[in-house]
Amino acid sequence: MSRVQPARQIALDVLRAVEEDDAYANLLLPQRIARARLQPADAGLATELTYGTLRLRGYYDRVIALAARRPVDAVDPALLDVLRLGVHQLLSTRVAVHAAVDESVELARQVGSRSGTGFVNGVLRAVSRSTPEEWRQRVLDAATSDDDRLSAEWSHPTWVIRAFRRALAAEGRVDELADLLAADNDAPRVSLVALPGLAEVDELGPPSGKLSPLAATSAGGDPSQHPAVRAGRARVQDEGSQMAALLLSRHHPAAAGERWLDLCAGPGGKAALLGAEAARAGATLVANELVPARVGLVRQALAVVPGGVEVREGDARRFGTEEPGSYDRILLDAPCTGLGALRRRPEARWRKQPSDVGDLTSLQAELFASALDALAPGGLLAYVTCSPHLAETRAIVETGTARRDDVEVLDATATLAEVAGRPVDLASGPYVQLWPHRHGTDAMFTALVRKVG
Repeated sequence: MSRVQPARQIALDVLRAVEEDDAYANLLLPQRIARARLQPADAGLATELTYGTLRLRGYYDRVIALAARRPVDAVDPALLDVLRLGVHQLLSTRVAVHAAVDESVELARQVGSRSGTGFVNGVLRAVSRSTPEEWRQRVLDAATSDDDRLSAEWSHPTWVIRAFRRALAAEGRVDELADLLAADNDAPRVSLVALPGLAEVDELGPPSGKLSPLAATSAGGDPSQHPAVRAGRARVQDEGSQMAALLLSRHHPAAAGERWLDLCAGPGGKAALLGAEAARAGATLVANELVPARVGLVRQALAVVPGGVEVREGDARRFGTEEPGSYDRILLDAPCTGLGALRRRPEARWRKQPSDVGDLTSLQAELFASALDALAPGGLLAYVTCSPHLAETRAIVETGTARRDDVEVLDATATLAEVAGRPVDLASGPYVQLWPHRHGTDAMFTALVRKVG
């Protein structure tokens, strides 16, 4: 029988699944916690250990390399995950040294050889002999450039740091880079959305008071167990995602009989909000998704919408040619790098590569063109990415609209202020770019484009 505390065992299991199987921690961890029937305190510890280790993995690898006097590439991957977990406990939590070291050695015994346990014990003992401040200074002193120093300090790949710098510079706020990187390493608050006509904000918890008029802040515990969430009348949803959908649905009053389209609807969060908004206005929504497994999630998310929603499976690029001029409002929540959600999906910072951007932007451009073709005259498109990377945001909109004379880019910042009901600290229009450090949301980008006619 394992002598390891269940929270640590689960954390390591998730770390290994992320590394070996490209698993998503935000999907796998709740399943493992539920299966183990952890008490709230242990569930909280498992969550902190998992996400804390993933967020600061790059920094911890530098500590491990210095303490072990060898590059982390030379360490067995399973033992490396044990070490990362142990270093997180030693440098970033109040866990007692003996507990962090002893249980890490036990985990090493499970995944490695006898020599592996001695190696883990030796490295963690070396780490424990210096303070977190001393380790931070050693890591920074070993950096080879200014960007490498930022990468070390804030545990982000250098290419991501450069992309963030360029995006902030486009707003004249490059001095906020360190604040943004720090915010990416903070655990985000959990936001809930009350689906219009199905739930009220007051029944979910304190209204957020931030951006979305439909948002509440979770009071703690497992938000999926809230009665309204269990019934599908409310959802766990970042306010940035809520606002992306509301910028489309509330830009101007909807007329009965309008046809709306969510081009890339999986897993269904924004589609559920749009579906509820459409139902209240007497409009109809079509939700499309390419990936079969995600189609099921979309259907599940939309099952609660009064009157039902048509869910289709297929390539969204077909709509422009098969149904030209057919939709009054279209949401294109485009596949992207996800660099705007590194607080919630910290493993994405290590999984994505600069080469991914080129493939994604080609697809985004094709989807954008298809969406414009599918718009009816006078129709409105919301182009959305959960990424602030300029190649995925402004460049797609500006290139995609430059070769057309039948569309115009609207000032989405004015719409956001109207929906929020208060002034919001944004760059000058026309685009809305939200930021974790400034707005407490994912770094969600939204552009509004109208078809002239």
